[in-house]
Amino acid sequence: MSGAPADHAAALAALQQEAEARIASAPSGEALQQLRTEYLGRKSGRLTSILKVLPSLGADQRKGLGQQANETKALLERLFDEAAARLSGARPAEVAADLTMPARAIWRGAKHPVTLAVERVTAIFRELGFTRFVGPEVETEWHNFFALNFPKDHPALDLHDTLYVGDGVLLRTHTSPLQIRVMQAYKPPIRVLVPGMCYRKDAFDASHAPAFYQIEGLAVDEGITFVDLKATLALFARRFFGEKTKVRFRPSYFPFTEPSGEMDVECQICRGKGCATCKQTGWAEMLGCGMVHPAVFENVGLDPERYTGWAFGMGPGRMAQQLFGVAQFRDLYDADVRLAAQFVDAE
Repeated sequence: MSGAPADHAAALAALQQEAEARIASAPSGEALQQLRTEYLGRKSGRLTSILKVLPSLGADQRKGLGQQANETKALLERLFDEAAARLSGARPAEVAADLTMPARAIWRGAKHPVTLAVERVTAIFRELGFTRFVGPEVETEWHNFFALNFPKDHPALDLHDTLYVGDGVLLRTHTSPLQIRVMQAYKPPIRVLVPGMCYRKDAFDASHAPAFYQIEGLAVDEGITFVDLKATLALFARRFFGEKTKVRFRPSYFPFTEPSGEMDVECQICRGKGCATCKQTGWAEMLGCGMVHPAVFENVGLDPERYTGWAFGMGPGRMAQQLFGVAQFRDLYDADVRLAAQFVDAE
């Protein structure tokens, strides 16, 4: 751009007036960006072209024109920003809101089925007088095995079954160590429920996982019998699954209980007809149980001639599988939020 300084000033004023009008009438953000490049582009912008003549002017002329150019640039930048904000918040005229369209469903999350099962078990036993108790997931061999009457050559102590984190220290393989801690800390009568994570070197299959939730129950007092155990667990099963739920007990073996048993419930998925989940038996194993072994009482300093007690351990994963009809046990561990979304109304 050449000419007298007055010509430059007039051209600058005309450019500003023209730009203001075009900015105000810009139909879209894309058109506005093109205008910004046209007027304020660093290499070929029209305002930039005017500024390029400044070095050829005298000091006074350069000062006056430079000040005018800076003011024009600041004004245009402000107008561009205001227009961009206006256009970004505008709805295209041809797009109208359909007020009859249903709103999008917003899912804010849900509790996992195993969490729901734990809460239901805890609530039932709370009404039966049991207190919730928690303890460490990293245990000593003594608490996890020896105090519970496991012999030192028991296969559960082997490295291929148990996850050791140090010499004589391991990730607990069941919640039964909390029986020992409770009986060491409190005198009978005792009624506790112990939910928590357990860890074993198990591969995923239809009914097992390497990390799983377990719920331990312990009752200790004078005169407690196996009849109390069966009555309590049968009542629990019918409160948990429904009043018509069929229950059966089978003899079993655990080092820390004698006599020992296992409780099955009628498969809630096939209703006793037989399916892949219950291995065509019509029954689903729910928990192991039994009378506390006298040796365990001796290990914690309680008199086995005075006190008796019973204990049980259940897997809430299996409870949730039966309660909510989850055919594949592994589905509980796949972190699929769609699984939890199905049980929002079950909370």
